[in-house]
Amino acid sequence: MSERPETNMTTDLGAITGMLPAGLSKGALRGIVVLDITRVVAGPFCSMLLADLGATVIKIENPKDPDYARDFPPKLTSGSGEEFSGFFAQFNRNKFGLTLDLSTPEGKDVLRRLARRADVLVENFRPGTMDKLGVGHEVLRRENPRLVYTAISGYGQTGPYRRRPAYDNSAQATGGLWSMNGFADRPPVRVGTIIGDLSATLYSVIGTLAALRHAEQTGEGQLVDVSQQDSVLSLTENAVVSYTADGTVPGPLGNEHPFVKPYELYPCKDGYVFFGGYTDKFWRLSCELFGQPELAGDPAIDTMAKRFTPEVYEERVRPLLHGWFAERTKTELEEIAGDAVPLCAVKDIGEVVEDPQIAARDMVVDVTYPDFGEVRMFGTPIKLGGTPAQPRGLAPKVGEHAGPVLRALADLDDEHIAGLREKGVI
Repeated sequence: MSERPETNMTTDLGAITGMLPAGLSKGALRGIVVLDITRVVAGPFCSMLLADLGATVIKIENPKDPDYARDFPPKLTSGSGEEFSGFFAQFNRNKFGLTLDLSTPEGKDVLRRLARRADVLVENFRPGTMDKLGVGHEVLRRENPRLVYTAISGYGQTGPYRRRPAYDNSAQATGGLWSMNGFADRPPVRVGTIIGDLSATLYSVIGTLAALRHAEQTGEGQLVDVSQQDSVLSLTENAVVSYTADGTVPGPLGNEHPFVKPYELYPCKDGYVFFGGYTDKFWRLSCELFGQPELAGDPAIDTMAKRFTPEVYEERVRPLLHGWFAERTKTELEEIAGDAVPLCAVKDIGEVVEDPQIAARDMVVDVTYPDFGEVRMFGTPIKLGGTPAQPRGLAPKVGEHAGPVLRALADLDDEHIAGLREKGVI
């Protein structure tokens, strides 16, 4: 096995990490270099999470065809009329921008140079695309045996569907989740967010960190192969074992749980609440809080097993809950439940952004873009006590940091970089 090239990595990284937000270079992944050859969400979100945790992430885009998420709404507008995508900003913060035309010999050479100094490469092309360009996993591992190569795709790097084009909805459809979502008397409904992309993102981060740990211990990198279809399938709770154990094919249940009751959406005076007081303890406390303690001993509904029975639930429990909730507001119901039983308002995003718990957890952060003003975006759910993540960085403009990155990590001088610009390689 060839050795990784000797470099003064601390000094090299110092040349570019000085441009990061204060504190980011002290994150848990400080010193880790990530090459991000991704677009839209699944790949960019993966590398962004690594960046928030302190990794030095280089976003590499085609100079002729940059990440088309740059055109997604909502848009930030400068005083001169220039636009910048808030969507792109949220998923690409804390990254350095580089453009590279991988269809050219010079572009391939630059990527190979960068791969020698990198720890991770993340890409989300269809399987075989990077190989066709001549810079796939097998080629780059020869440049750097320690490289962790994370590939995110619709159906994975193996199997009969591997070359099929795919989007988030493809994963929801073929992973089983779409068929289970919605109401039984209506057509299936997609989950209201890009859960195929987002679940693949999270598994990719986990796989990348596991592979990094292995590389640190052994000097051997590896391919991290994450499929959106696989990721969605793993989110279907008990559906697989229900089918394999007794032949049941789960269908849409609306807001109900397959067997736990009461555990769903309930209307109230000004909207809806979730109530999950299904255990005997929570049921008893709920009866007390809503002024009917004697119901906890009612022989028809005094045990969890009885309340799980569909007929009992519909005839006795649901009407009871309707009486408790219908004439009270979301706020009143949350105040009654307090810290005692699981009851919460079903909030729209406007309410969530202003939620005091969200504020206390720093989950909506303000980021100021020069010339564009302030944009509020989600923070990071990963809270580390000693090396906290930093979610307030900027997303790069197209190719914004080409000079510093290529000088620091590809050992190119200004003349070489200028030549690449002239040829349209960067």
